Amino acid sequence: MKIYLGTDQDGMKLKEVVKQFLIANNYDFEDLSETPSEDFVESTVKVAKKILEDDNARGILFDRYGAGSYISAVKIKGIIAAEVSDERSAYMTREHNNSKIITLGAQIVGDELATNIVEAFLSADYDGGRHQVRVDMLNAMC
Repeated sequence: MKIYLGTDQDGMKLKEVVKQFLIANNYDFEDLSETPSEDFVESTVKVAKKILEDDNARGILFDRYGAGSYISAVKIKGIIAAEVSDERSAYMTREHNNSKIITLGAQIVGDELATNIVEAFLSADYDGGRHQVRVDMLNAMC
């Protein structure tokens, strides 16, 4: 599983914290925002394009509150994303909604919580089954 990271200026510090966590835990990732995007829409589109090319990939987006990246991501056909600020939501959105992207707000979550959220998101697998009906509905919306 490849993980793609994207951020604007406001999420840069938190992205670097998560990046160090990914390195320490030997995750395969690509930082698409070595320098921050001008706007969260730009970083979101970069990550979403990669996710759409690889069904097994995951994305993590950062901005000030997580909301802007989330709003941008869900406008893109084929993307299911979740704005999360706790570990359980990160895990469950992957397990039940087949979310491929999470968004984190640098002004909302601290460093340790962010790495815990990322760990929960990346450790979860999509359950399918009864959840597939809703996932199909979500995918048909855009």
